[in-house]
Amino acid sequence: MAASIMETVNSKTMTEVDSLVLYVRDYCGFCHRVLRVIDGLGLKVEIRNIWQSGEAERELLHATGRHTVPVLRIMDSAGDSRWLPESGEIIRFLEARHSGG
Repeated sequence: MAASIMETVNSKTMTEVDSLVLYVRDYCGFCHRVLRVIDGLGLKVEIRNIWQSGEAERELLHATGRHTVPVLRIMDSAGDSRWLPESGEIIRFLEARHSGG
């Protein structure tokens, strides 16, 4: 499933991506790993903690059927959302799309 999500996400150019939202929770090592990459790349990403916001938890559960984090929500200019789970996939996406290389 992640491969097809990555293919869909990768088909978009960065100009088509309006915003990024990262769903996290406290004491999540995988979440902190992604947050360090976001900080290192200097990205503007909205952070939604599912333990601090019932609304964020409901959004995540509705979209993915799970409470597992981190999950990156990629929203494009047309208003469509893609949900990218797994810290490794999120980091690969962020580095590929936002690094200077």
